[in-house]
Amino acid sequence: MLGALEERPFRLLWIGQTASAVGDGVIPVALAFAVLNLPHSSAGKLGLVLASYSLARVGLILVGGVWADRLPRQLVMLAADAARAIAQAFVAIVLLSGTARLWELVAASVVAGAGSAFFTPASAALVPETVSSHRLQQANALMNLSRSLFDVVGPAVGGLLVVLIGPGWVFLIDAASFAVSAFFLFLLRVPRIDRRGERGSFISDLAGGWREIRTRSWLWAATIVFSLTNIAVAAFFVLGPLVSKRELGGAGAWGAILTGGGVGGLLGGLIGLRFEPRRPLIWGFLVVLPVAAQLVLLGPPAATLAIAAAAALAFGGVTLGNTLWLTVVQERVPAAALSRVNAYDWLVSLVFMPVGFALAGPLAEAFGVDTTVYVIGGIAAAANLSILLVPSVRRLERLRPSSAEPVHPGHDRGQSPDLVPLDASRADAVPVAGTGTLARPE
Repeated sequence: MLGALEERPFRLLWIGQTASAVGDGVIPVALAFAVLNLPHSSAGKLGLVLASYSLARVGLILVGGVWADRLPRQLVMLAADAARAIAQAFVAIVLLSGTARLWELVAASVVAGAGSAFFTPASAALVPETVSSHRLQQANALMNLSRSLFDVVGPAVGGLLVVLIGPGWVFLIDAASFAVSAFFLFLLRVPRIDRRGERGSFISDLAGGWREIRTRSWLWAATIVFSLTNIAVAAFFVLGPLVSKRELGGAGAWGAILTGGGVGGLLGGLIGLRFEPRRPLIWGFLVVLPVAAQLVLLGPPAATLAIAAAAALAFGGVTLGNTLWLTVVQERVPAAALSRVNAYDWLVSLVFMPVGFALAGPLAEAFGVDTTVYVIGGIAAAANLSILLVPSVRRLERLRPSSAEPVHPGHDRGQSPDLVPLDASRADAVPVAGTGTLARPE
């Protein structure tokens, strides 16, 4: 299951990204207390800092996708890591010196959000350049597994570190994690792809990425489904704590539910190391159905243990579904457009998750929690089932390369806009592609 780590380029990338995941896991608690420890602090000021990060990320994600397709992706990621390391180190310094001001934390959050906007599309597109074709899904599963692990343990460790050493030192740890990531990226050697002849204007390049989506029926249909699923995931994070407080005994119940989800995410990553279905899109949408189930179980609430079990299935399904989906995307999208398509994919998550956060509360107040969870959960379930009526979704099969050649740039991908039957003995003759990402809580 760990064969992808035998290949040095991917091993370097994975070590660097795992180190970065450590910092990502511990920083949310430190950021919250860094803001709340400021003079005259308030929830509104914390919201401003968080919004600064999110707005920079949303506003620049498509820009990052274009530049990651224009420049060497490794270089884009290095620059993004360097910028984020400097920003987090700056915050650490002002916190440790006791001179931190709100505008400084806002500015650092903008830099961090911008760095993420450039890093993320490049990162997803770089993986296929570092590992053999037959190990691509395994590589994606390993990347998801390390992120899931630190999503589970990171907040607890971050809270402990804030108590023991203070938020300033935690920011310094985060800055060091970006530096470690940059160091391993610097050591990484991948084939250089000359894209200069493919460049147009920024707008034409951006439109070209969208064209990769709209000309493929299974791709744009999936994007719609992902948006609805993300709203359901967001609603669960808003209404879950509310129901836990009112009817399940409080924070302990919600903590147990989140723990179930975290464990499920880890199991989903482990399953992704070995489970390679012939028709990945069918399975990719089916395994996400528990996202609707965990929401529906909130009204009227089932036992805490039942909701935790549903959350485990939901988060496990999301992790496994993302692994299957990302592998299909990397196999079939043309290498020159992969970052732009991934940027559009991420935009769906970054936009529709906040939509779900914003809608869930008012809808629950207007129509009641039970009605809200039934309607949103029903829509999410119907969307993930109805997409299976799209012929190109049902017929898409995994590429099963017979050699250990890298997927990019060694194979030519994406020469026709929709699906043809696959011949495993002629993997490099097969067209097409797409992207989109199953709901991923931020």
